[in-house]
Amino acid sequence: MKKMTVKQRKWLLTLHLLFSAVMLGTAVIFLFLSITAAVTEDEGVFRACYSIMHMLSEKTVRVSTIATLVTGIMLSVWTPWGLLKYYWIIVKEILTLLLVILGPVGMYYWTLQAVQYVSEPGVQGILSPEFTVNNVQLWIGIILQIVSLAGVFVVSVFKPWGARRGGARPSLK
Repeated sequence: MKKMTVKQRKWLLTLHLLFSAVMLGTAVIFLFLSITAAVTEDEGVFRACYSIMHMLSEKTVRVSTIATLVTGIMLSVWTPWGLLKYYWIIVKEILTLLLVILGPVGMYYWTLQAVQYVSEPGVQGILSPEFTVNNVQLWIGIILQIVSLAGVFVVSVFKPWGARRGGARPSLK
């Protein structure tokens, strides 16, 4: 496989970091909107919070997750790090798999369900046990997403757990 120049690697890493930042930012927005929905007494604000989360899950979450995944794979394949040479990269891959399930799949489904419940006339939808269960799942998903993203960032910076089978740390100069 052809290796990248330093300049190409830096541009690809920059894109990867930007898309990762969008993922984290969106997860934090989900957290703030969920908190707002939980404490507001304004029905319009309540409904808007779930509608905004659903719109974000349809576009921003999907695009940032896919772009981060693609740029991460490209960085692994086109640099000496490889896909399976280091334990810290394998941990990132496992966390990324969790994020792919939580983001484009989980957030989309849970926010779609929430929008459907809050769109019902009156308060029937939001007082239903189904809405409560869905809301708890959404909260758990948001928290897991933020914790997983933070874990990916920490592992990326500290690179714990060395190479598999005694491999040397690659030079990226």
